[in-house]
Amino acid sequence: MLRTARLTPWLYLAPMLLVLIFTFGYPLVAIFDFSLRRIRGISGPFIGLENYRQVIKDDVFHEAVVHNGILLLAVPIMTFIALILAVLLFDRPRGWQAYRSLLYVPFILATPVVGVIFSNMLQLNGVVNEGLRSIGLDVLALDWIGSPRLALWTIMGVVIWREVGFGIVLFLARLMSINEDLLDAARVDGASWWQRLWHVIVPQTKSVIEFFIVVSIITMLAWVFAYVYVITHGGPGTATMVMELYIYNFAFRMSQLPGIASAVAVILFLVTLAFMVPLFRLRSASEMEEMS
Repeated sequence: MLRTARLTPWLYLAPMLLVLIFTFGYPLVAIFDFSLRRIRGISGPFIGLENYRQVIKDDVFHEAVVHNGILLLAVPIMTFIALILAVLLFDRPRGWQAYRSLLYVPFILATPVVGVIFSNMLQLNGVVNEGLRSIGLDVLALDWIGSPRLALWTIMGVVIWREVGFGIVLFLARLMSINEDLLDAARVDGASWWQRLWHVIVPQTKSVIEFFIVVSIITMLAWVFAYVYVITHGGPGTATMVMELYIYNFAFRMSQLPGIASAVAVILFLVTLAFMVPLFRLRSASEMEEMS
């Protein structure tokens, strides 16, 4: 009877587990298999690690890796901005509810829509530069998406603008569940705004900050394709090439080389996993400390 009782929850979960295994498990196994073959049609001869060797020797792939690494610099920037704005909203200034809605609106916009809007705004003769010229700031009217020196940083700025709203809502939700007696006590003791932020608010929101960092890292490694494809198509040249776009090019534009695309997809998966496992372990350790 006891054994049956233990199995009962798994019996209820079994249909969904089978769906998840088929939906996510089979494609993952197939990608690993494809990365070891020279694909022709739906399969091809086994060639071992040859696809990986070709990828490692490709300078464009090296550029894509570097660009993804640079985009990771946006993670601490997003976290800091989202936390500061969330704390300011938590202080409930006049009109804070309207500000909260306005700051969250970018995140609910579809990424291709954001990309199309900014690709038009940030052109050499786009709205942003025309506005700068109209107020005499011609020196700041730069070729934001046409310059190899600026294009990747422009992409990063757009990503930060959109994704920071998610962090604001996360942090604000956590702040609203904090015992305000702690903040009141800090005020009575003479703690400044920054001291209350660092010594009271940050420790209380630590788990949510870690979660947002994990999500942001995933975004910068494996979720920027839509921004890059819509705004710059990886250009000018390869100035904004990222691993996702590299995979897309070999999988669809050069359809004779899906094995290369599969190899890069496996590399991207392993790199993302290498980032995620330590972060999840750190978060688990933090939760254990909080419980103790």
